[in-house]
Amino acid sequence: MKKTTLLTHGYFLHDDPKEATIMRPYPPLGILYISAFLNQHDIPHELYDTTFSSKEKLKQHILNSKPAYLAIYTNLMTKLNVLEIIQFIRNHSNLSEIKIILGGPEVKYSAENFLKAGSDFIVIGEGEQTTLELINELNKDKPDFTTIHGIAFKQKEQIIYTAERSKLKNIDELPFPNREGIDLFSYLEAWKKFHGKNAISISTMRGCPYTCKWCSRAVYGLSYRRRSAKNVVDEMVYIKKTYNPDSLWFVDDVFTISHKWLNEFNEELKKRNIKIPYECITRADRMNEEVIQQMKESGCFRVWIGAESGSQRIIDLMDRRVDVHQVREMIRLVKKNEIEAGTFIMLGYPGETKKDIEETIQHLKESNPDHFTITVAYPIRGTELYQEIESKQLTNLEWDKSTDRDIDFKRTYSRRYYHYAIARVVNEVHFYKNKLKKRYSIRTALFKLKSIAAKLGMSYISLIKN
Repeated sequence: MKKTTLLTHGYFLHDDPKEATIMRPYPPLGILYISAFLNQHDIPHELYDTTFSSKEKLKQHILNSKPAYLAIYTNLMTKLNVLEIIQFIRNHSNLSEIKIILGGPEVKYSAENFLKAGSDFIVIGEGEQTTLELINELNKDKPDFTTIHGIAFKQKEQIIYTAERSKLKNIDELPFPNREGIDLFSYLEAWKKFHGKNAISISTMRGCPYTCKWCSRAVYGLSYRRRSAKNVVDEMVYIKKTYNPDSLWFVDDVFTISHKWLNEFNEELKKRNIKIPYECITRADRMNEEVIQQMKESGCFRVWIGAESGSQRIIDLMDRRVDVHQVREMIRLVKKNEIEAGTFIMLGYPGETKKDIEETIQHLKESNPDHFTITVAYPIRGTELYQEIESKQLTNLEWDKSTDRDIDFKRTYSRRYYHYAIARVVNEVHFYKNKLKKRYSIRTALFKLKSIAAKLGMSYISLIKN
């Protein structure tokens, strides 16, 4: 009898106050791909989706099911939860035989720490083939784990890293994610309840060939591999028939990276008379009027265009390789073609000054996107940004009690300064948007007052620093 594997991911929506307010949960595509791959090879396993569950329910499920192998997808958001689950298993006498396998973007650069914390195997890079080979090897009487590429494990007191796993060249060979293995309708219902519309996520590519210094490439590396347009549309048809969502969310880093692929995608949709509303992410330098018209024609209702800053100097420091004027032009052109435009802003990048922040405000005013999000830059292990600030860290954190988001480093201004800087950007831009629409109300006035107060706060923090 083959031993059972339990796949899970350790993300608990109701433990995340910000996401519980936003309420835009997506299923864990990573383990759904691995589940589908294991199904394809007749490997018995179970999926336990933690999104709408709790730590206590997961622990009880592990106690009840006692899987031979527990495989957990681990990212920056779930790291501390995963460590808690590992300790629960290692401290429970009835669970001592469980082999713990970790994969995902968080594990590559902390493999030794995760192994010392109680995990047995680390899957580095793409997980489908590696997980399959590892489970098959574990089922042998005399396993030899050194033959499996892309893993790390402890042998006595030594950490063993095997040869790097080659990336799958033709990702059309992968089965569609095993969405049937979870209660996907709970996601759709949550979206519908909070937003009136719902969405399902879908991936068409793996990797990103761009070199932004803050971006992690721990799983797919600096690569670009794309599913065929036909294969993607096949999945869209299946999703529509099975779940009938209101929209799709393409999770790809740069959806319009290949204009040839986009044209094939559009033609395939037209040939099969399919049009499902979708949103996606891309770069301004991979857009033009023809591309935007094709996106509109194929069903795109919202596109997020990365910029990160309105200052060309900061964009260049990030190695974004994009022109801020082109970003503005594409945001305006997208809106002109009646597609919603969103953009991402990052404050607190090394070297950023007040002048750069004011340029970012001006950038948002000139481009006037429908949506924008702001985050304060933080260094992720393995990235060029992390290497640059490693010697400038202001925090001395315990690895097992913190995440990379907790790392602070010597910037132009203190972390407290950016509390005011974010308020300044948000309120000033919202004031401008209201003024453009001639919404002269108390709320509009409050935006301006909050912007002025935040600007004074920024000045005060700068003064006391000096």
